[in-house]
Amino acid sequence: MSVRQPLSIAELFRATPATSALLTLGPLALALGQLLNSYVNDVSVFVSLSFAAVMLAFAAVATGHHAAEYRLRELERGVRLDSDSGIEREN
Repeated sequence: MSVRQPLSIAELFRATPATSALLTLGPLALALGQLLNSYVNDVSVFVSLSFAAVMLAFAAVATGHHAAEYRLRELERGVRLDSDSGIEREN
């Protein structure tokens, strides 16, 4: 039986800071910028809130995908190290 350890967002940022920032903070900055833009230019609130909601959803999905990719990479590295050292694990 495998035990799944939760991956914290801080660990993800330490491992891959540029990608994590682009996928997490980039959409949030766009959402805030659009909300500010709608306030300044009297754009419909519905349009701005819809855009912000889509950007927040994108950030959540993209960060989840990035975390899964990171976990897979770490798992593959662990398997490769085990096979290189000749250590066999018991099930």
